[in-house]
Amino acid sequence: MKSEASEKLTSRLETADRVVKSICPYCAVGCGQNVYVRDGQVTQIEGDPDSPISRGRLCPKGAASLQLTTGSAREYKVRYRRPHGTEWEDLPIERAVDMIADRVIASRRKGWQWEVDGVRVRRTLGFAHLGGATLDNEENYLIKKLFTALGAIQIENQARI
Repeated sequence: MKSEASEKLTSRLETADRVVKSICPYCAVGCGQNVYVRDGQVTQIEGDPDSPISRGRLCPKGAASLQLTTGSAREYKVRYRRPHGTEWEDLPIERAVDMIADRVIASRRKGWQWEVDGVRVRRTLGFAHLGGATLDNEENYLIKKLFTALGAIQIENQARI
């Protein structure tokens, strides 16, 4: 016997307008996910039983990936704390991108090496990249291409460490 409150409950899966097939973004395993959407908003993410890789199962990170898209702690603006500062400030995205570009150019210029011990290397040790577990293969491919084109040689992904 159910209470009145329980009788009124409906599953987030039942109320979805559509189900979108996706892949978990947390590591290179590629577990399948069913993303349930209602009115253009993600309402639930479950393991995809049709996936030959995960057969409907998700690890704890994959099972919590709904928070990646809808979590209350997710930031939707650029936050910046100046060197030696104690307070965060909001920045327009354009300004933040310009600041990043200026720093990349300055670091590349300052740390550029044409050759080392007479061997042509054309590289910089002025910056590196360490990717996170939420980057998928396509994003990692593009990041590798970008940083290689900039002359960086220290390019790694946390999923491999």
